[in-house]
Amino acid sequence: MLRLHRVEPSAEIWAERATYDDRLIFHTEPWLRFVAEAQRAEPVLARVTDGDRTVGHFTGLLTKRFGLRILGSPMAGWTTSYVGFTLSPEASRRAALEALMPFAFQELGCAHLEIRDRGLTPAELGGLGLRWSDAPTAVIDLRPGEDALFGAMASACRRNIRKAAKSAVTIEEVVDDPTFADDFYDQLRDVFAKQNLVPTYSIERVRSLIRHIGPSGQLLLLRARDGEGRCIATAVLPWYHRTMYFWGGASYREHQHLRPNETLIWHAMRWAKARGVTEFDFVGGNSYKAKYGTVEVPVPWARRSRSPLVANLRDAAQQGFAMKQRAVARLTGARG
Repeated sequence: MLRLHRVEPSAEIWAERATYDDRLIFHTEPWLRFVAEAQRAEPVLARVTDGDRTVGHFTGLLTKRFGLRILGSPMAGWTTSYVGFTLSPEASRRAALEALMPFAFQELGCAHLEIRDRGLTPAELGGLGLRWSDAPTAVIDLRPGEDALFGAMASACRRNIRKAAKSAVTIEEVVDDPTFADDFYDQLRDVFAKQNLVPTYSIERVRSLIRHIGPSGQLLLLRARDGEGRCIATAVLPWYHRTMYFWGGASYREHQHLRPNETLIWHAMRWAKARGVTEFDFVGGNSYKAKYGTVEVPVPWARRSRSPLVANLRDAAQQGFAMKQRAVARLTGARG
């Protein structure tokens, strides 16, 4: 029977957690510092044990909503894709998830739990009192050669990459440039304005990400420039262990005919492959990503509340956020 035991962060704990093959950047100390700062949340680290043996670790963050303690691993809106467990191959994820329930609701005294674990499947969620929604992600296997990766893209995508090159679009790898967050966020606002919306997070979220993850060397920041040297598109791509993640990308609508977005992704894929990264994760399953030759991976987003009232509050808060976003867009004069 598996159990969770909360541990305090230490150099020993971080080193132990880094030995698991299913580790993600979202389990690391720099990333947790970023999320804790952005969400005013408290990191929760726990060992997963089977008797006297440690068979894995759990990662989450404690926050409060409506005066109630909530354990997110992660929560929606945290701009963090998956968290959950890192486990030894012989450990059952289903058993670890079962052990998480008393840990969250009894030991931590939480009223609500959410978890999105890259290794969990819908078949492992039954019988635990969890509600879940399908939140697939699109990934690219970077192990084939560059010619094979390029050939796996849709023909229109390949043409767009060639068009960008003929239009003198160049890609710049950004290091220690305090203006990058401003460029990215200004372009992000333009992207959202196309749908009469505003971004779901502030520029401070971007600055916090760069401040915490940048020094670790696990963050690729890219700019696309046109033939006149103007910044027309940007991308934010954390990477760690075997995976690079597409955290965010943006471009100005007036320059999208130059096709900088496809060129940014292609540059990032080759950059990651050259450094031994074997997977590119778009952290979402939108249909437009299929043109890059992606494969869809199912990742359920599961949640459980102590009472139906708490579950209803969570759903109402999510709906209210969407309404607020549209209202703010109207008040600030965003245009489609």
